[in-house]
Amino acid sequence: QVQLVESGGGLVQAGGSLRLSCAASGITLGNNAMGWYRQVPGKQREFVAGMDRGGFASYVNSVKGRFTISRENTKNTVFLQMNNLKPEDTAVYYCNTIPPKYWGQGTQVTVSS
Repeated sequence: QVQLVESGGGLVQAGGSLRLSCAASGITLGNNAMGWYRQVPGKQREFVAGMDRGGFASYVNSVKGRFTISRENTKNTVFLQMNNLKPEDTAVYYCNTIPPKYWGQGTQVTVSS
């Protein structure tokens, strides 16, 4: 059974930083393209950042230069470093494969202005 457990969210002021973690079990993250997604109530879940098996990263335009996705295969964990956070980054953040197959509970990120 695959489990993806996100953590690291919280409340931060605009301009601040957070580092999200996604710990996996039942799946080897290094063998999969992995991504971070986010959802605001009433809106569709959107792709934020992804990394393919070779380590190539991609980002939605709104987070380029501010967010960095990384992966530590020995810990079977994916990270999302978020800097210079903006109120519009407020959402529940999820990690998942690309394409997404295993939704977890997510972690809430709230950015105050």
